[in-house]
Amino acid sequence: QVQLVESGGGSVPAGGSLRLSCAASLTSGTFFSIKTMSWYREILGKERELVASISNGCRKNYDDTVKGRLTISRSNVDKMAYLEMNSLKPEETAVYYCHTLWPEGGGGNRFIQVWGQGTQVTVSS
Repeated sequence: QVQLVESGGGSVPAGGSLRLSCAASLTSGTFFSIKTMSWYREILGKERELVASISNGCRKNYDDTVKGRLTISRSNVDKMAYLEMNSLKPEETAVYYCHTLWPEGGGGNRFIQVWGQGTQVTVSS
């Protein structure tokens, strides 16, 4: 009922900046609003880790390693989430994923995880 598509990845030198975008699309007949949206990253050989999240009320949370350098934002009208990344480090080379939770079966207390396809970010030394 909802699909997430990331864009904006690419290659930058150390210290460079990128702005990632996540577009959410709802299928016909879907009337639920999108709640908390998050950005995760998967560094090669490591498990996927949470980078930042933002609630539908724009409450933000960041991993300590990115606080002050990365900024998450969203537009509820446009159904978009963004991740502004500054002062990037080579060790942050990863596939970055957009994520949200969606009610299972059209409602209730159970939710499923929804992931985008990911966008590659490469930070060179």
